Amino acid sequence: MKILKHIAALALIIAPAFGARADESAQASPYSMMGYGVLNDHVSASQRAMGGIGYALRSKRQINVKNPASYAAIDSMTFLFDIGANVGSGHFSQDGLSSNKTLGGLDYVTLQVPIGKWMGASAGLLPYSSTGYRFGTEIVNGESAYQGSGGVSEAYIGFAARPVKGLSIGFNAGYLFGNIINDVYVNASNGASSLYERVMKVRDYNIQFGLQYGVDIARNHSLTLGVAYTLGHKTHGTGYGVKYDISTTSATTADTIGYTALVHGFTTPHTIGAGLAYQWDKRLTIGVDFTYQPWSDAKFPGIENFSSPQTFSDRYKGCIGAEYVPATRGSYFKRMAYRIGAHYQRDYVTVGGNNVNEFGLTCGFGFPTPMRTAVNVGFEYRHRNSSPVATVAENYYMVTLGIAINEIWFVPSKIR
Repeated sequence: MKILKHIAALALIIAPAFGARADESAQASPYSMMGYGVLNDHVSASQRAMGGIGYALRSKRQINVKNPASYAAIDSMTFLFDIGANVGSGHFSQDGLSSNKTLGGLDYVTLQVPIGKWMGASAGLLPYSSTGYRFGTEIVNGESAYQGSGGVSEAYIGFAARPVKGLSIGFNAGYLFGNIINDVYVNASNGASSLYERVMKVRDYNIQFGLQYGVDIARNHSLTLGVAYTLGHKTHGTGYGVKYDISTTSATTADTIGYTALVHGFTTPHTIGAGLAYQWDKRLTIGVDFTYQPWSDAKFPGIENFSSPQTFSDRYKGCIGAEYVPATRGSYFKRMAYRIGAHYQRDYVTVGGNNVNEFGLTCGFGFPTPMRTAVNVGFEYRHRNSSPVATVAENYYMVTLGIAINEIWFVPSKIR
């Protein structure tokens, strides 16, 4: 019952903050006008500084939502709480024109608790996707402007168990919620103005399964293999288009669609991820991850008079990262964690038949405190553009801050 109370309190405190995060467009990108927006991968501040790895990571002091099997590694008397935020800037350029935008907001909030000696549980709120863009173009006898906002968040609860030595299995059950708004303003040269608004309201579930297996290959040397699978399914929610005649301030509903009622409705693909991590003496960790999503099989129909059906490309992403802690005791700088990483991905959205590619470089530090709390700071550079024909070039410079609280809760009282 205590666990459920903590989970409920967490949801009540931070749900409004996640609504604000979506509205403020924590990540802006013209490419987010397509599909569900820019997807997120459920990694913490420390993991982002390591290139985004996580399938094979498990720790008694870090929450790893990327693979729910990791929850079983928690110490039986420990409570973990992790909150992260990011801030930075994005630079966008095309055909000699450029613009800059300040980005940032709450990223994630998670907690983790033990359930007995061989089991653990986690809960929290995470970003699933984000939408944010604003640009204009000239049309015949006028001009048009495109604007989008919103995003989808995920509230989850997960459990994991360690049935035999070295093997952990777990799952996450998530609830997806959020609104994505895509607006097209049309201003004719004769003074008439109209707004075509497409609204997508997602209210859906998300189920993920994970497995990790670790083995000692020599004294102070170990390898861990991790795999995770997320179910693909029809998307639940509602979507509709509204046309506004701004000149007369009247509005008419052009079309309303219930996703579940569509014969060929909206769908999301399954996700397959795998990773391998090597650890030496609990000081050096090196890991690699690979994620695959067959988005080419997903369906994203249009709304009559508002949008055309969209087709996607299969998404894959590779990550590599490392963490080094010189010593568990000694001077402060020896007890710090030093992290570095990189990633490359082909996104699921396409632009005129062109794929959208992204690569990034990361680094960061973990600062220990006397109160068993770690302050994780990460720095990230990301570049995104389409190929083979380049369209909008995006460059991001981000700083991520995470506060990981490690408390000893479940200590039995001593009888004196």
